[in-house]
Amino acid sequence: MTQTALGIDVGGSSIKAGVVALATGTIEGEIISAPTPQPASPEQVMATIKALAARLPASGPVGLAFPSVVKRGVARTAAHVDPRWIGTDGAALAMRTLGRPTVFLNDADAAGLAEMTWGAGRATPGTVIMLTFGTGIGTAVFLDGKLLPNTELGHIELRGLDAEEWASARIRTLERLDFNAWIARVNVYLARLHALLWPDVFILGGAVSEHFAEFGALLRSPAEIRPAQFAGQAGVLGAALAAATLLAPGRA
Repeated sequence: MTQTALGIDVGGSSIKAGVVALATGTIEGEIISAPTPQPASPEQVMATIKALAARLPASGPVGLAFPSVVKRGVARTAAHVDPRWIGTDGAALAMRTLGRPTVFLNDADAAGLAEMTWGAGRATPGTVIMLTFGTGIGTAVFLDGKLLPNTELGHIELRGLDAEEWASARIRTLERLDFNAWIARVNVYLARLHALLWPDVFILGGAVSEHFAEFGALLRSPAEIRPAQFAGQAGVLGAALAAATLLAPGRA
């Protein structure tokens, strides 16, 4: 495994990038970011990514976390980004843009990999569901530490809507919900997931998890609920980890 890798996390509102020290799961220097371009077309997103990468002292592999189902490097959905991404080979596009080997993966899967390797889920057996609350709701499901990729449980139906259109952090902001009102919705969502999958642990992530101390006592589930250790940095960390692991000699 290389010593460092570049992690990039594309979200609905911002694109983050950072150089990750893979032995420790820490950011070298700081994470930098730029607003997600509107429209978030492949060309405009790649232009932003190229500008961010140029500001960071890194070489070697790149991990690109993206809000999409990703199959063999190709985006199959486009949540909160331009629909022109559907059918785009994101790995090949990033490699052409940056001139470096690139792994392209689902953003919640990336966040989950970081938490299961270095963070709140480290050495946790059983079924663990990582949830990222942001523009949408991302999910990553692990069984005894192994990822089931591309779960899209933010799109299960609640109150006649996709769950993320009722209980995401974006909806909390848009509807000006206080933590009591928002967590009441999150608890309904957790109950639905528990009834379907019976996880042992939920890990709650996304930038809002930085405020876990303010709302954690309001959460209710038969499963253990843990705050994510890396909050809004998890996607960058996990993307870099995926790049270093999947592009290691003998795996590329």
